[in-house]
Amino acid sequence: MTNTFSNLGAAVFGGDPDRPALVDLSGGVARRFSYGDIDRHADATARALLAWGLTAGERVAILSDNRAEVLWAFLGAMRAGLVAVPVNHKLPAATVAVVLADCGARLVFVDAAHAALVPEGLASVAMERFEGFASDMSPFAAVVPRPSDPAMFLYTSGSTGRPKGVVLSHRSHLWVLEVRTRKPDLDRERVLVAAPLYHMNGLAMAQLTMASGGFLVLLPGFTARSYIAAAAGWGVTAMTAVPPMVAMMLQEPALLGGGRLDAVRSIRMGSAPITQTLVDRVRAAFPNAAITNGYGTTEAGPVVFAPHADGLATPDTSLGIAHPDVSLRLVRDGHVVEDEGVLEMRCPALMNAYHNLPEATAKALTPDGFYITGDVFARDGAGFFSFVGRADDMFVSGGENIYPGEVETILESHPGIAHACVVALPDEIKGTKPAAFVVARPEAHLTEDEVRAYVLARAPAYAHPRRVWFVPDLPLAGTNKIDRKALLARAMQAVQEA
Repeated sequence: MTNTFSNLGAAVFGGDPDRPALVDLSGGVARRFSYGDIDRHADATARALLAWGLTAGERVAILSDNRAEVLWAFLGAMRAGLVAVPVNHKLPAATVAVVLADCGARLVFVDAAHAALVPEGLASVAMERFEGFASDMSPFAAVVPRPSDPAMFLYTSGSTGRPKGVVLSHRSHLWVLEVRTRKPDLDRERVLVAAPLYHMNGLAMAQLTMASGGFLVLLPGFTARSYIAAAAGWGVTAMTAVPPMVAMMLQEPALLGGGRLDAVRSIRMGSAPITQTLVDRVRAAFPNAAITNGYGTTEAGPVVFAPHADGLATPDTSLGIAHPDVSLRLVRDGHVVEDEGVLEMRCPALMNAYHNLPEATAKALTPDGFYITGDVFARDGAGFFSFVGRADDMFVSGGENIYPGEVETILESHPGIAHACVVALPDEIKGTKPAAFVVARPEAHLTEDEVRAYVLARAPAYAHPRRVWFVPDLPLAGTNKIDRKALLARAMQAVQEA
């Protein structure tokens, strides 16, 4: 991508318009689009939105499973000088209504499956009738925004309260694309995206693919079987997913074999921590693929870490060293430290603010312009950063700090455990105590005592799970991360019923 764009919605590969760009697998029949098609549909959307009566800076919501029309709406809204607001349709209906009201959406693009989530009185356009709404595909000159003008709102998941609208400018994410498209040969990649486009993980990868001239394979959502089938059927070279998605895919060994996925050269896992056991299993299943551990935040973007400048190999579960264009620091007890603390970052991708939440914005941003991520990282002597856990996930048991991720890493190192999640149960004596949900591998025959003993042998006694429940799978939240709130509720119910 050349640095000539001023509008994020126009940052799409500008080479051969006949170049294949996208296959949409949402409708049961593959729909293929070229880069010329992307431009025409985005231009038609921009023109239609302005003709409908929207004016600069007004918000356009998108409430849909992944499909090509989500991209038309997203790009077209920004080209028209409007603000695109992808909305998590897996949130409760009342929360979706709060998000739509908070952002001040004037219009919602919605698919049939989620039409009931649109509040009465709010105008909407059905995705299934998209071309009837945006039919004039003649060229449209994208609005030239001021650099700090909002391009999109992305709402946090709301796992710890009401979702917050992260206001991201055109300038911030044009910088992200500029940095990420420096990597060579991206135009040769065939990239599979099943993560939802209302979340930074999937959306940023879709934007990168379109900006670099790659080919995007878009699934409406994730199931392990459809993900594997799409990767094999379309010769995918690059996968991007959150670790629970990859762990679920690895539970389908019969579908992974036979050389069907030999084209895969790159697997990027992000948005949640990874374990050495998961890396080893991915490497065994995809021997030709480079495995990347990614990290980013909605508030400050996906450009955070980089390979070591001296060529040192990045440890498998590390993220890398600080990216040269990003300032990072670790803070513990109010002081900058070198070893372990909450990560703070400053870069051009930083959000403008949380929409309508000045106090929350002030708490998240330091006076000298760093975003307080709330994620605890450790840094080794070579400068490599490794994720320890969410500061707000940490709980105290008998005066000892416990990060669930550290216990989960130990659990998943057991040869019979495919996946695990640790939650904090209330305890009258210790305040809280760890409990675990475990997905056992098909050939394993585990007992609760065996799992507890395994952790006791490898961690401080206070960290071992006092209760262990075996489950066929772990529930995923709308961002495809493990739904800890749902598991904690299940644990509380199980204890009450015991």
